[in-house]
Amino acid sequence: MAHTTDHKEGAATVTWVYFTYNTLKDGSHPFYVRITKGRKVKYIATGLSLHPQFWNETKNEFRRSVPIEKRKTLEKGLEQWVNKYSESAEQWATSDEVHDVRDIADKVSDERKATRKFKLLAYFDELISQFEKTGKVGNRKVYRDVQNNLSRFVGEGKDVPFEAVTVKFCNDWENKMRSEGLTEITLSVKFRTLRAVLNKAIANGYAKPTSYPFARNTAETNKFQIGKFNLTTTKRAISKADIRKIEGYEPTPYIGPYASLRDTSQRLQLAKDLFLFSYYCGGINFVDMAALRWKNIGTDLDGKPRLAYIRQKTGGKFSIRLMPVALAILERYKSDEVYPNSYVFPILNTALHKTPSQIHNRCSKIMGQVNADLKTIGAAVNIDTPLTTYVARHSFATALKRSGVATGIISEAMGHSDERTTQIYLSGFETDLVDAAFENL
Repeated sequence: MAHTTDHKEGAATVTWVYFTYNTLKDGSHPFYVRITKGRKVKYIATGLSLHPQFWNETKNEFRRSVPIEKRKTLEKGLEQWVNKYSESAEQWATSDEVHDVRDIADKVSDERKATRKFKLLAYFDELISQFEKTGKVGNRKVYRDVQNNLSRFVGEGKDVPFEAVTVKFCNDWENKMRSEGLTEITLSVKFRTLRAVLNKAIANGYAKPTSYPFARNTAETNKFQIGKFNLTTTKRAISKADIRKIEGYEPTPYIGPYASLRDTSQRLQLAKDLFLFSYYCGGINFVDMAALRWKNIGTDLDGKPRLAYIRQKTGGKFSIRLMPVALAILERYKSDEVYPNSYVFPILNTALHKTPSQIHNRCSKIMGQVNADLKTIGAAVNIDTPLTTYVARHSFATALKRSGVATGIISEAMGHSDERTTQIYLSGFETDLVDAAFENL
């Protein structure tokens, strides 16, 4: 086993040699990689060979009579072999651990085995399986969608090695998806997911960085640029006047035959409340509202009611002052006995929705239902913009900006171009400044 030394461990030398002592069936002699460290030498077969008529044994070099293409192929191949073992030798020397020529050769062999362990689509399966185990249901769905799209592109039942994912591969895949009518945002998601998979594969030793197709900066113009996709979206905010219309909307209970089946007033009330709660609570999104428990509702040192939660998507921590409208909504869903771990809104049930998959599926189902009910409310109060829970998030940011609140407090990027910017700004200001901004709603 390798161990650290009291002295600086030296690096081995790696070169290629032409073995005239070994003659192959066709009369040619093979090339070997020679690793030398101390007094020990190890030879590695390269599979490359040359007929002796093209070799100057006196000068130990190629003769001029070697065909140009043959020489270029040999020189390139030998360079790759030497570089591979030189990198291993350098890594061992840098680690400053005792090692010999066999350790250097074994490291290359182990890396080669690792890169052969997975191909692209098979590695997607591996990552999806990991998401299943860790409960990252949203990531699992995104990766599965991208994998299915790639599978159709390369051919059903086929797979490709990581080194086949070149710039040309990306360009061809992009053209295929554009022909299917996919939007710029969808294309961006697909390629960002593929990039993440390649990064993970490289980090774990399953892929080599040499054929990495994506640009790491704008200077790499010969690489595939994910930043080229246009991610601007149509503004989906509504005015304060429209917010007041929603506040004034009152669902009418259905009275008549089969009232228990036909009455949608409770559903419409929930949709209205979730929309307004999001608007008055910093644009909190649907999945975070669904996950709210009564223990997330508390008071600060001054006795003022606050909502404290961790955003599931980013892990960002939020502490939000609860405005009177939000408090009134909470009162509507508060039972006689409030348990800290009980959900605030009637979306999730602690007895029924336990696993990440159950929670994800339930949230997806109810969000679709809520968005449909919001459109009913919008039509009833003459709001032209199709309402969704996300419109509340956009409207929150837009209302503050139009009221003159500095973008440093509520960034224009909130929910539009880069939500991380908004989160960074919000966390960087004093709480009372953010609280004061809420007065503009």
